[in-house]
Amino acid sequence: MAEGKKRASEARLGVDIGGTFTDVALEVGGNGAKQRYSAKILTTPQAPERGVLAAINAVLSEASLAPGDLDLIIHGTTLATNAIIERKGAKTALVTTEGFRDTIEIRHENRFEQYDVNIDLPPPLVPRRLRRVVPERVDARGRVVRPLDEGAVEMLAERLAADGVESVAIGFLHSYVNPVHEERTRELLAKRLRGVTMTLSSEVSPEMREYERLSTACANAYVQPMMGRYLVNLESLLQDTGFNCPLFLMTSGGGLTTVETAIRFPVRLVESGPAGGAIFAVHIARQCGLGKVLSYDMGGTTAKICLIDEFQPQTSRAFEVARVYRFKKGSGLPLRIPVIEMVEIGAGGGSIARVDPLKRITVGPDSAGADPGPACYGRGGALPSVTDADLLLGRIDPTGFSGGRMALDRAAAEAAMKKEIGDKLDLALEVAALGVSEIVDENMANAARVHAIESGKDARGRTLVAFGGAAPLHAARMADKLGLDRVLVPSNAGVGSAVGFLRAPISYEIVRSQLQRLDNFAAEAANSLLASMYDEAAAIVRRGAPDAALAETRSALMRYRGQGHEIAVPLTPKTYRREDAAEIQAAFEDAYRRLYSRVIPGVEVEVLSWVVLVAAPAPVEDAAPPATPPGFAASEARHRAVFDPETGEFVEVAIYERPALAPGATLNGPAVVVEDETSTVIGRNFDARIDAFGYIEMTRRSA
Repeated sequence: MAEGKKRASEARLGVDIGGTFTDVALEVGGNGAKQRYSAKILTTPQAPERGVLAAINAVLSEASLAPGDLDLIIHGTTLATNAIIERKGAKTALVTTEGFRDTIEIRHENRFEQYDVNIDLPPPLVPRRLRRVVPERVDARGRVVRPLDEGAVEMLAERLAADGVESVAIGFLHSYVNPVHEERTRELLAKRLRGVTMTLSSEVSPEMREYERLSTACANAYVQPMMGRYLVNLESLLQDTGFNCPLFLMTSGGGLTTVETAIRFPVRLVESGPAGGAIFAVHIARQCGLGKVLSYDMGGTTAKICLIDEFQPQTSRAFEVARVYRFKKGSGLPLRIPVIEMVEIGAGGGSIARVDPLKRITVGPDSAGADPGPACYGRGGALPSVTDADLLLGRIDPTGFSGGRMALDRAAAEAAMKKEIGDKLDLALEVAALGVSEIVDENMANAARVHAIESGKDARGRTLVAFGGAAPLHAARMADKLGLDRVLVPSNAGVGSAVGFLRAPISYEIVRSQLQRLDNFAAEAANSLLASMYDEAAAIVRRGAPDAALAETRSALMRYRGQGHEIAVPLTPKTYRREDAAEIQAAFEDAYRRLYSRVIPGVEVEVLSWVVLVAAPAPVEDAAPPATPPGFAASEARHRAVFDPETGEFVEVAIYERPALAPGATLNGPAVVVEDETSTVIGRNFDARIDAFGYIEMTRRSA
């Protein structure tokens, strides 16, 4: 019993629901003596909590632990994202200022594809018939110009009840400065609309720019009933099954929050899974001392690419979800939430391949998902996918997939690839499969190039850190296309996002708009606002870390006066004085110069919004490993024919079992390293070694 108590205090579990697989990672033991276990099972779309429980039980069984032995569960999910993309959220109404009913449909009146006369904009989450207005007006300084018509709100409550709405977003003009009308409207509506959830734009996104603020409020309201039910059901299911430990949720910004906060602001969970992957890559970069990293996370549905410099991922205050036009920027629904900035494209193992009217192979963005899944899963899928191509190219062993727990149907993959690609283009089966693989690899490489350029950075000269179930299969080819010389495939790569959850701190970020011109800096007003922001964020963090020493990170969203967009500027947390305006301006100019290689002299600088992040300490990193022993040639387990994209032929390559590769083992490409959750393809241009952490490090062979 004493031993069980000891182990319980040191057992932490991360679980990630993806579009195709649900991944679980378990760590048991203290710093420097951790044992790791993992599991990957197909997601259960109709009842995701069942898949979560099944995956958790599988990994606990392997570790010989009981539910009561767990100390902490950290959860990330794509449910909110999928509900928005698939338009399967709640029946939602928007209550807004009279005269602004169509703000979320008018958008910015810009065109993301200038010359497309048939351009389609994403329809708002709230249809026009459910967008209601009430007389009220607050000006940009927070002064009440027109009092709220409470009688109109009470009449509106009757109409919303008759409409049968499940959720209401309330967003008034300039409520980010003074939310009194939004708060009173919620109070009045709640008296009549029992069981209907309410979202205030002044709480979910208290920033200027009403379109983005209302879009974020609508998205939060749209997913709140579904996410609330799911999280309550999951928490109850876990408790009923004997899990008595705290449950935390991963947020899009890379921190952890409580179930209570996640239910209130589910929109902050939209990118929780990918954020866990980025945190995982940061952990790997710090362990290995890699200053410049390209994080490459390819799962069953999407691929995510993130730039990491000096152990910090790029972050942003804006994000688009459900892009409808070939993933083009501007074609989605904008959300003003803290996110780890990355590019995400429909390029996963389940991405479906087709031949378009111009006789070109296209891949994605739609995915076969978990049900029915790729054709080779034998669950009724009839369309070829990236996984089918990898199987036909010899990269995946049909009998060893998922540790042998899931046999793949090669004949089904052949039939789907032949019918949909080979016959339509008169290509041999292996060439058709290669075409699918090359297209998806080029799509990912191009996304990485564009993302780097848009960030003012260069993808070249970076180490590619590959994880996710499909990324190690494609990493070497991706590196070839990007001109990268080093690829790292860490341990537990197949469940990287779930492992990343275990590296994240409990944290919360708050942003508030307060316009400040630096030539007339009102330090007292800024200090008062920042202090209230810190108190609000700290109160949320304290719910999960009541005794921790909290750290504050501060930044400001700034621009030259007259510009349409701002940049994030790191600031030193302190009590500001009027003369500190010069220090803030210098920080702005440093950040501006890094992005644009110049500053603009003689133009006034202004702060639009202030950002405060409060965090508890992150989990302790693993202890430093022993020195890597001298290199020795790895022992081959067996051989298999794998298609070589450079020669256009199948070649016999060595197949290695990853658990049998000790630190110091070296192997030459082409080769394949297999493990339960993924396989790593080592290209013919690379040599590989197992480093001190047990990671596969591929290095380009000298000419």
